[in-house]
Amino acid sequence: MSTQVVTISAEATPNPNTVKLNVGRVLLERGVLNYTSRERAEESLLASKLFENDAIAGVMIGRDFISLTKKPEAQWADVAPEVDTIRKLLESGEKLFPEKTAEPDEATSEIERRIREVLDRDIRPAVAMDGGDIEFYSFDDGVVTLHLQGACGSCPSSALTLKMGVENRLRQLIPEVKEVVQI
Repeated sequence: MSTQVVTISAEATPNPNTVKLNVGRVLLERGVLNYTSRERAEESLLASKLFENDAIAGVMIGRDFISLTKKPEAQWADVAPEVDTIRKLLESGEKLFPEKTAEPDEATSEIERRIREVLDRDIRPAVAMDGGDIEFYSFDDGVVTLHLQGACGSCPSSALTLKMGVENRLRQLIPEVKEVVQI
């Protein structure tokens, strides 16, 4: 049983339905765990407990934060009690989610390796600051396919982020990239 007190601070995100909760400790060394339904959350004690609240639409666990997305019709007051749920679970010392398997380091091409490198170095930290994450899916015939998660997944400005931020940066550094699309 852990005796370490967990301090949680809430941070607004560009997505009006998502809050980023900074937990002050490392939860995952790499990647994210993203849950968008009760069924998918069953593998995680933390996420499944949060989904017991009908106001919750999504839970994303990042390196040192948890993003909670509420249903559009819900009020933030409906979600606020979950901060205490998170604190108690983190302080319990219980295993709260499965070990994150490392993302593949081997890209199928030199271009994919460079794309992943730019995403990890330049893009992912900026997206994480807003409570989200970005996942590489493929590169085919000049088109990079990505998946925005957490606060960024349903954010009204995600299309702008993708085109003006991610696409511009990738095209600037990797001439083979012509377009970036989201799945």
